[in-house]
Amino acid sequence: MAFTPVCKTNYLSEGDWAPFIVAGEPIMLVWPDGDRPRAYQGLCPHEDATLESGIFNGRLITCTAHGWVFDSRTGKGLSPPGWALEQYPLRIEDGWIQVDMEMVLE
Repeated sequence: MAFTPVCKTNYLSEGDWAPFIVAGEPIMLVWPDGDRPRAYQGLCPHEDATLESGIFNGRLITCTAHGWVFDSRTGKGLSPPGWALEQYPLRIEDGWIQVDMEMVLE
């Protein structure tokens, strides 16, 4: 695994999300309420619309381009079902949130 530092841990707190470019790819760091931080692809699987301008309410990620909704704890599509955001391995080390862009979690 090749983890890349993305941001300091104090940049993101529970209930927040933030867009980044890592290894040339857009990602979203998401910290769902009552859970742990996660890293997802930064594009909606429907027509690759950017999620940067989407809505995150602490639990759900909504793509504003066409209204697709994803569970921020799993990345699975809720509306419509059957779709999912790619999730990347994430770790916190030495005060940094790090992401491995070479692997996609199932």
